[in-house]
Amino acid sequence: MPAFDLPPAELEHYRPDVQEPPDFDEFWRDTLKEAAQQDVLVSMRPAESGLRLTETWDVTFRGFAGDPVRAWYSRPAGVREPLPAVVEYAGYGRGRGLPHERLTWVNAGYAHLLMDNRGQGDQYGNGGATPDPHASAPGGPGPAARGLPDPRAYHYRRLITDAVRAVTAVRALPEVDGGRVAAVGNSQGGGLALAVAGLVPDLAAVLVTAPFLCGIRRALELTDASPYGEISAYLSVHRDVEEAAYRTLAYVEGVSFARRAAAPAHFGTGLRDTVCPPSGAYAAFNRYGELTGVDPRKEIHAYPYNGHEGGDAVQVRHQLDWLAGELLVSR
Repeated sequence: MPAFDLPPAELEHYRPDVQEPPDFDEFWRDTLKEAAQQDVLVSMRPAESGLRLTETWDVTFRGFAGDPVRAWYSRPAGVREPLPAVVEYAGYGRGRGLPHERLTWVNAGYAHLLMDNRGQGDQYGNGGATPDPHASAPGGPGPAARGLPDPRAYHYRRLITDAVRAVTAVRALPEVDGGRVAAVGNSQGGGLALAVAGLVPDLAAVLVTAPFLCGIRRALELTDASPYGEISAYLSVHRDVEEAAYRTLAYVEGVSFARRAAAPAHFGTGLRDTVCPPSGAYAAFNRYGELTGVDPRKEIHAYPYNGHEGGDAVQVRHQLDWLAGELLVSR
């Protein structure tokens, strides 16, 4: 494998220390408490997708600061009993796209909620529909550096709060089994799913591939690829805010969320991933659940010759088989 990251034998035992702010738990408890003061659902309207075997609704729920966040809610057509649900988070720069794009989970028999990324959706894919009304805080133009000098103004404080609220929203939707909800994502979506696992104590499962925001300090030393490269570019101009930036990033560090997570977990990473280095995924995996007092079921799939695609469709098949064992088979 390329020498930019640790060799496989070291990755398997990689458990780096993380510099957690002393008020990490208080910060997130207060943030989520404020968001929870309003009812979560705003609207749910049928959406035409052109598909006959899938029913889809255009859902709006209240996220950070009560801001409206859009999502697609889909389920197998004609199925009326409560289904286990998958809440999926999209990658960096991408929005929720079109309602017929992501069919894997609904075709596997789950209710599926795909959350839009506030203030994103313009870099690739088919767009988004959720603005970020708080995006004027000092920081870089891209989401990864937006509000970076101040943890309370940082973009990912808002986006992670939206992600937690998406779980609350799916549980409020009709014909969803609220006790069987999984968080799923790749790249930025994987980072969000991992944060949700650390902040929602009764999550049923989490599936994370090539997660962003894991092992942030090491990633910034290893790669200039976006999104980490956007942070480096910002700091190359604003040299005096490095200390403040790292303090902010400590509040969204995926390893810290992983330490607090208790749900069964499925990870994946490509060992040639120069976007989200594999040491970040392994750091989160190896320290997963250590503060919970339980020993969560977890497994990781590593792909020696794959990059940021993280095993691609082969990894998805592993996820399908694993999640069926967690949510569809009685234990």
